[in-house]
Amino acid sequence: TIALAGTTVTGITQGITMADQWRLTTAQTFGGTAATLDGNMEQIDTTGQGTIGSAMTQSSGVFTFPSTGIYLILATIAFGSTSADSRYVEFKINFAQDGSNFTTVSRLNSSVKYISSTTYQNLVCQSYIDVTNASTARIKFSMESQNATIIAGSTSLNESNGISFIRLGNT
Repeated sequence: TIALAGTTVTGITQGITMADQWRLTTAQTFGGTAATLDGNMEQIDTTGQGTIGSAMTQSSGVFTFPSTGIYLILATIAFGSTSADSRYVEFKINFAQDGSNFTTVSRLNSSVKYISSTTYQNLVCQSYIDVTNASTARIKFSMESQNATIIAGSTSLNESNGISFIRLGNT
């Protein structure tokens, strides 16, 4: 409660009102053509991890926002080659305000050199997203590589991957 020139104001909230993170629960392999990151995804739930506010929802790798606003989308991915070099590995954040016409809003390219066993490389891809209609806005993530590339998964920790959604404020 704050007193302003004789008027009492209550219920002022500031700060982040929504922070959510998701991960793959099982490994997903990419290669050749772009594919949506959709292998068994879950919201983080390991002891010590937490979220704030309403959660994102997800179906087959397509995420729905809980409310309008400006969101920071942050994807951290470690990918590996199990048998051959990949001259290119491309990760994309794809957004559709209308729910179906996806455009790439952020893209990161890398490569991976196969040395022995599984060789890993890391990338971070991010973007601010302006969600003006939460009932239609959708986001998905895709990956493509020259040769078979794998992202590990786990239900007990963020194994090689984590996708964060942080609502920064009103649109």
